[in-house]
Amino acid sequence: MSKNEADIKADIKLDSVIPDRGEDIAMMEPLLIADSTSYWSELADLALELTARSTGLRRSLPDGIVFALSGLVRSMNCYYSNLIEGHDTHPIDIERAMNQDYSHDPKKRDLQLEALAHITVQQWIDEGGLQGKATSMHNILELHKRFGELLPEDLLWVENPDTQERLKMTPGALRLRDVKVGLHIAVSPAVLPRFLNRFESAYANLGKVASLIAAATAHHRVLRTFVRKCTL
Repeated sequence: MSKNEADIKADIKLDSVIPDRGEDIAMMEPLLIADSTSYWSELADLALELTARSTGLRRSLPDGIVFALSGLVRSMNCYYSNLIEGHDTHPIDIERAMNQDYSHDPKKRDLQLEALAHITVQQWIDEGGLQGKATSMHNILELHKRFGELLPEDLLWVENPDTQERLKMTPGALRLRDVKVGLHIAVSPAVLPRFLNRFESAYANLGKVASLIAAATAHHRVLRTFVRKCTL
């Protein structure tokens, strides 16, 4: 029996009943900034101005520069996003990973592979790989699946600090356990489909301007409500 198989048998003990505290989907509100707010016109103007300037910048640049800048932005997004999670991968090490030049240190190599996974999935999105609304349950799980499948084995395992139980994440699958990040306890796993369906429906039929304004609230709600959506 391999070490991983032994770990799974010893450590993964899924509850026979998935925890369900019956949380109401009203916990997710407000999902949108109401168009009746006094700030709506100002926000709409800013969204349109940002779009126009972004489009103008793109059209003013040669394709070669756009390609280079896109890669740089993806790397920087990766660096800061992972840093928030406590994974400090230096931009030089990210660049090395992009060139298949990995560290001999196993932990640093794993972080390089994580960075490469992050950038690969972002590039897939940028190139039109994501079909339909990004806020759909299908696409949320698809993104997590693509990212998780590119991670090294060690980064798929987490440890419960209270019990020392080791748990393996399944890319693209909803979690079956409760999770806590800092002082925040996410909703119970059994209610996730209901919450995800509400999340999807809230953003399904927005116009272009409303979609731009809603991007920030959608990002906040999905992180706040579903913290580590996938199986732990």
